[in-house]
Amino acid sequence: MTPVGAAAGVAIRDLAIRFGANEVIRDLNLDVTEGEFLVLLGPSGCGKSTLLHSIAGLIDVAEGRIEIAGQDMTDADPSERGIGMVFQSYALYPTMTVERNMSFGLRVAGMPRAEIEARVQRTAQLLQLEPLLQRRPAQLSGGQRQRVAIGRALVREAGVFLFDEPLSNLDAKLRTELRRELKLLHQRLGSTMIYVTHDQVEAMTLATRIVVMRAGRIQQVGTPNEVYERPCNRFVASFLGAPGMNFISGRLSMLSGGTVFDAPGLSVDLQAYAFAARAGSDQPVVLGIRPEHVHIGPAGDREATVQLVEPMGAHQVVWLSHGGLSLAAVVHDAQVLAMGQAVRFHLDHRRLSLFDQASEQRL
Repeated sequence: MTPVGAAAGVAIRDLAIRFGANEVIRDLNLDVTEGEFLVLLGPSGCGKSTLLHSIAGLIDVAEGRIEIAGQDMTDADPSERGIGMVFQSYALYPTMTVERNMSFGLRVAGMPRAEIEARVQRTAQLLQLEPLLQRRPAQLSGGQRQRVAIGRALVREAGVFLFDEPLSNLDAKLRTELRRELKLLHQRLGSTMIYVTHDQVEAMTLATRIVVMRAGRIQQVGTPNEVYERPCNRFVASFLGAPGMNFISGRLSMLSGGTVFDAPGLSVDLQAYAFAARAGSDQPVVLGIRPEHVHIGPAGDREATVQLVEPMGAHQVVWLSHGGLSLAAVVHDAQVLAMGQAVRFHLDHRRLSLFDQASEQRL
């Protein structure tokens, strides 16, 4: 059994939020479709939690409009918006049982007891909390407490669920487990979920779409694959990926009718590159290539020296020195590589990114 709240879409139009003279968000437009899992991703201070709190009605909007399920909710009280919210802090009442914590908001709202009990039972079953309903928070693990906090939001059977970095206080193993549970929960419910994080792994694994933010503005919106494979600018390219994308400064030139990237110690044929914008000869650019697209092997067309090897369990991160450049490569096989070793490698020309050096926008 699952909660029965119908998923609702969210539309944000020309949003601006100010704290005194400080404009935290400006001219922001975003559509969240019914039933999607949208992740707001960006560094600390980029405005992602502020945006989430404005949707919840916890922060006043200076300009613009917020619509939920097609209704203007810009000035509505949080209780009128049809949202459920999960915060970074569990914020559970220590003297109440799990059942009482989950039902507290419904009891305050005056909901009939039978309906409260039915909702709590449905949600407890969904989150595997049934054996814990009579325990108090001090008797629960961190992961169980966060599930209770999620359950307290779900019993509202809201149209939109908002998550403000709910896993950041958990250890790595619990974060992994709860990420999986959240993804399964979304698949079962089909609810609209908006999730804030600075953790790219959370964003990539949970989202149907990712919104990358920087300094109060949206940089790119797309599926995890779109944002990772075709970042719209250098900031997005650098923010996603561990280890980070390799960046090499150089220029474009024409050679035998084709476009070539030239840098000291490196020349790359761009015949396979799909340009997103017009580019000119001798234009200063930055070439980006992710470490997993730098392939080490005897068939490589370039030579390098191994600078450093970082064993990562299932793979190795290998740092190469080539023509004065330092490049990171990811090796998934059982190659044994040592510092100072000469190796051959090649770049996957189909997986490159090019950015204008001045604007940092994708070419």
